[in-house]
Amino acid sequence: MTTAAQTPNVTPPGDRFNFAQHLIDINSARPNKAAVVDDLGTLTYAQLEERVRRMGAALRAAGLKREERVLLLMHDCNDWPVSFLGAMFAGVVPVAVNTLLTAEDYAYMLENSRAQAVLVSGALLSTVKAAMALGEHEVHTVVVSRPVAPLQDGEVDFEAFLSAQTPAGKAANTQPDDPGFWLYSSGSTGRPKGTVHSHANPYWTAELYGKGVLALQESDVAFSAAKLFFAYGLGNGLTFPMSVGATTVLMAERPTPDAVFKRWLGGVGGVHPTVFYGAPTGFAGMLAHPGLPARDALRLRLVSSAGEALPSELGERFKAHFGVDIVDGIGSTEMLHIFLSNRPEAVRYGTTGWPVPGYEIKLVGEDGKDVPDGEPGDLYIQGPSSAMMYWGNRVKSRETFQGNWTKSGDKYVRNPDGTFTYSGRSDDMLKVSGIYVSPFEVEATLVQHPAVLEAAVIGKEDTDGLTKTKAFVVFKPGASADEGELKAFVKERLAPYKYPRFIEFVADLPKTATGKIQRFKLRDQENKKG
Repeated sequence: MTTAAQTPNVTPPGDRFNFAQHLIDINSARPNKAAVVDDLGTLTYAQLEERVRRMGAALRAAGLKREERVLLLMHDCNDWPVSFLGAMFAGVVPVAVNTLLTAEDYAYMLENSRAQAVLVSGALLSTVKAAMALGEHEVHTVVVSRPVAPLQDGEVDFEAFLSAQTPAGKAANTQPDDPGFWLYSSGSTGRPKGTVHSHANPYWTAELYGKGVLALQESDVAFSAAKLFFAYGLGNGLTFPMSVGATTVLMAERPTPDAVFKRWLGGVGGVHPTVFYGAPTGFAGMLAHPGLPARDALRLRLVSSAGEALPSELGERFKAHFGVDIVDGIGSTEMLHIFLSNRPEAVRYGTTGWPVPGYEIKLVGEDGKDVPDGEPGDLYIQGPSSAMMYWGNRVKSRETFQGNWTKSGDKYVRNPDGTFTYSGRSDDMLKVSGIYVSPFEVEATLVQHPAVLEAAVIGKEDTDGLTKTKAFVVFKPGASADEGELKAFVKERLAPYKYPRFIEFVADLPKTATGKIQRFKLRDQENKKG
């Protein structure tokens, strides 16, 4: 069964469309409004426009041509949107990459993207230089934002790079389907894939989700724990707020509870976020933190979650403390942002909600046919923000982008009320005694125990070579429980066959930079044990 929400009345972009110019046009009437705020200052929309135009001119003057790539490796700060939008303004393609990777990762990305320039934070410059030394691909321009040491030959200070040029008067004459930017997949299995998005794709996510579902307003102040180099964070902290003229708070440091609380309370620039975007792992850490702010100390009106399915118990505890629901949804790098979501006015904890208007969802079984309600199936999405391809990877492109449909790699169940419930990744689902078991379902049950902070579940072969469930459990500080207690706790709440046959207590769990649990690493660890 294919499920689609009513398509909203959104005007498609015209034959000529440059996303950076689009945002400039939208905000031309609010020149003195704060656009972005970081630890060092504020850029108004007028200042942002001028710097975007200067960046476009500077990249052209540096010799970059239409559709050539520039690697964007920068901590979240006011220079990030200048770099990203300035490149798009010039018709150059920014390749936004994760700031937590290794020199070997960046060497691969430089070679894979054939980036002609690098825009990099000073704190990350040494890693980039190491990456450039590892590969044969040559980069002719390195622009350094906020240097932390004297620059060497071939390195240019960000401010000097901008000030050397007058603002460009005209954006590149791009079309909606022209390559606009790349994002790399998280790389949880195999090499990361360069996911190519068009100039129109962020327009569609802002219209359909930012405005259509979240109903963001010009008066909002947005703050995202997810960084701008993630698809989720890019919408949260740049394309969504700028599409309505709102203000964004940007944070270079890691989103620890203390760092998040500081910004919630107006500790940066004196602005108080009204919209917060987080992930379940982060929410769990916050609720367990002794410095959790009181409800009346905040101005949050909307809280969003993505990256991994939100356990209902976590959402309910957050709502009980702050009086604000967490609106859980699922998106992907391939679809750019969220396509299946709860609604601010209709939250069904334990589900990922309904299709976002403008997107269609179908669940497909192993036989290639649609599955009935209540049965798990592979999730496919159809919508206007799908990526164009994986760069230089035809095999993976064909596996994922199948005609009008994009295969997500997730398994879901459709409920009678039209909502969808997460059942794990397609390669994480376990068959125990011939019956599918969702690792997430067992994990979500374990974290309801008052002593458990986090849990991850994988398949482990028993002495007969049959797959059984094994749980890795992280306790809350100062708390504990024994294995028998936790097994009984799960048995009381789920079908008996779903309880974890094995439990191992660990200090932490392996995760991607987005906070997703890397079950494949736990599986590899078990395989090595023999």
